Formats: sequence, C-alpha cells, structure tokens
Amino acid sequence: MENGLGNHSNKLIHDSKRTLYLDYLPPYQTDAVADVVREIRAVDREASAVLSHLTENGTVTFQPEEHPSEAASLLMLHATNLHNKRCLMAYHNLRLGRIRQYCWDGGKKMEASLKTALSPTEREYLSRYSELLAAYKGPWTDVDLTGSTVPPKDLFIDVRVLEDVGEIETEYGTINLTKNSQLHVRTTDVERLIRQGYLVKL
Repeated sequence: MENGLGNHSNKLIHDSKRTLYLDYLPPYQTDAVADVVREIRAVDREASAVLSHLTENGTVTFQPEEHPSEAASLLMLHATNLHNKRCLMAYHNLRLGRIRQYCWDGGKKMEASLKTALSPTEREYLSRYSELLAAYKGPWTDVDLTGSTVPPKDLFIDVRVLEDVGEIETEYGTINLTKNSQLHVRTTDVERLIRQGYLVKL
C-alpha cells in the first residue's frame, strides 16, 4: 500500500468546503470519488491479507498483544477506511443538501450549473425530490411553504429589480416588477424573489 492514506478523501472534503458559499453547484468530482473508492477497496484487500496469516480453520483467533505489528496494521487500515467512508458521505450529503435547497428556492441561481454539474444518480435524486416536493405543496397552493420561518423585522422594504419579473399578485393588488425599477413593497410578497436573485434589498 502506498503512503498517503486518506489524501484523496481529504482533498475531496477541502475542495467541497470551498464551494459552500457559491451561487452554483460545481461539477460532480467523478475522478476524485473514484480514487477514494479504489483506496477503500485496496485497504480492504490489505486488511484481508494481514488477517489471512492469522487464520486457523477459517477463524481469526490471534491476540493483539501476541501480534502487535499485525494489530497495529489492522487498526490503521480500519481507521483509514472509516475516515474515507465518512468523507464520501459528507461530500455527497453536502451536494444533496444543495440540491434540496435548489428545489425549495425555485432554483434560479443554480439552474444553469445543474445541467452539467450533476452525476446521473444526482439527476435522479433531483427529479424524485422535486416530485415529492410538488406533491407536498399540492394541498397548500395558497401558502408559500418556501418562505422564511423567521418573522421579518420590517413589514415593508425597498427593493431594486435586477431582472424583469412581470406582474405579481399581492394582497394589496398587482405589482409590475420591471428591470432597474425600485419599489417599496411588503417583505412577504418578495422574499422568495430576493432569494432567487430577481430582486435585491436596498
């Protein structure tokens, strides 16, 4: 086994941390994930080779204190694979969290990047999660379930329109949101559009 166990998974996690605050989802790191999986399999093979020398009649019966070198090797290999597997789970969980957030927010900021960023499995996850979310929202068409759970500090705010939105219906009537216009509007009417990047709070 080559030196540098865990380097591939460490790099995967460090690269992932740098993407946490991006407005887009970077491409799935197929090669990096494959490197980690190959190392996990290689470590398993090496652990099996160590154990094969300590097996009698198909049963491992050695005492660690009697074989300290082998015991240390097995401990290191086991810890390496635990680390690698946790890094893989953390990487995928981070990406799935971003996909779920995309579904809840309407997905404007990440929409373009998703066409090339997702793995085939992630595309299937996005499709199924979107279907579940649509079914969940179905009975509550008059309630914005994607809105913030924290009450706004200001009932009305000033916003500038970054992109043409068109007319939206509010409790107080219709508002026409045209690019570069500035309006004084009720926070709850536009908070989703702000999250999607159509408006900016002044």
